Amino acid sequence: MTKVITYGTYDLLHQGHLNLLRRAKELGDYLIVGVTSDSFDRGRGKLNVRNNVLERVEAVKATGFADEVIIEDYLGQKIDDIQKYDVDIFAIGSDWEGKFDYLNEYCKVVYLPRTEGISSTMLRAESQDVFRIGVIGSGRIAHRFVPETKMVNGAEVVAVLNPEKEKADAFAKMHGLEAFTEFEEFIQKVDAVYIASPHLSHYDYAKRSLQAGKHVLCEIPFVMSKEQALELYRLAEEKNLVLMEASKTAYCPAFGHIVTLVKSGIIGDVVDVKASLSKMVPPPTRELDAAQAGGAMTEHAPLTLMAIIKLLGIDWKDVNFHSRMENGVDIYTKGVLNYPHATSSFTLGIGVKTEGNLVISGTKGYIYVPAPWWLTSFFEVRYEDQTKNKKYFYSYDGEGLRYEIQEWLSMIVNDRRSCYKLRRRESVAIAEIIEKYRNKENVTEI
Repeated sequence: MTKVITYGTYDLLHQGHLNLLRRAKELGDYLIVGVTSDSFDRGRGKLNVRNNVLERVEAVKATGFADEVIIEDYLGQKIDDIQKYDVDIFAIGSDWEGKFDYLNEYCKVVYLPRTEGISSTMLRAESQDVFRIGVIGSGRIAHRFVPETKMVNGAEVVAVLNPEKEKADAFAKMHGLEAFTEFEEFIQKVDAVYIASPHLSHYDYAKRSLQAGKHVLCEIPFVMSKEQALELYRLAEEKNLVLMEASKTAYCPAFGHIVTLVKSGIIGDVVDVKASLSKMVPPPTRELDAAQAGGAMTEHAPLTLMAIIKLLGIDWKDVNFHSRMENGVDIYTKGVLNYPHATSSFTLGIGVKTEGNLVISGTKGYIYVPAPWWLTSFFEVRYEDQTKNKKYFYSYDGEGLRYEIQEWLSMIVNDRRSCYKLRRRESVAIAEIIEKYRNKENVTEI
């Protein structure tokens, strides 16, 4: 049996792809198709692919040409795959002529004629929708958001809203935007809204934006209660709009790989997850203001809870909290979230410093992610036999917001309402746990 392997992104699958796959299939008896992962594409400067890897894999399968579909996830994988699958022929489009001659050492290399006049890049350019984005709020995260949108095709920030005119004008001048102090005027100028306003205003701004027919990306903490989260997701569904929580770590390439590895059973059954996050903030600041829902829990729990829930699920059975309070604000909180067959804990600080790492313990080994784990670019899978340990390195570009922006726009373009990287039910579960803390359920002061 002659085995053939080929690789591609297969974004916006078109006739050129079909022709190439057919030609590759005709070279042998068994065709393996490697589809580049989202993270690998990003690393090669292709952040803006229209379809995510799962959609692209399904599109390739649907052609009927592939006998097997695999994911290409790292540089140098082609050599590994050729040897692993005992491949006889490596096939690739003629636009790569000469680039893969080095693989002749391992198998025969064939450059296939490509279909002229069509490409994914051309199709993206022709069909590219430009979304006019309005930013609500003009604080630190909003200043980081605007430059990150420039890395994503189809994203154009055009306006900022802040009830305080001086702040709105200053932000607009810095970023070349139009400034507004009134919501009704602002919302008419945009197609989609990024909410980066103070915590307690998220619910109202998200609701009004959805009612106005605008897609919404909302900063963490999304909202402060389970019912508010459910209401907003229902409203988005009714209006056929995309509502997404801007938990940037959930869309980070390395964190996505961690979740995939854990689900694959590489460390066995997960028994414990420990996530810590602390940032010292000197007063006076919003984070230390009880009237603005400040505190370690509201500032940092959305990220640590996201990690725990992605790894262990939403079916937790009980939670308790231990907090050090100052002026009505928790400067330190440790929470324990228990599951029927596992436990987890999260340690948060804005006036107490702790190691900001993530440790996932299983029955076969554990995964260690060093501080700052929420900006993951490196992690290690470790075992009792240290010779089996494996390190993983990923790029984390810019402020990391480009990953969530790309996913948000991809959902809009592809008419998706939920994202597997952070599902709506997971977002609701995070809001529910924060609500329990704010209602002082099972909270012990230390």
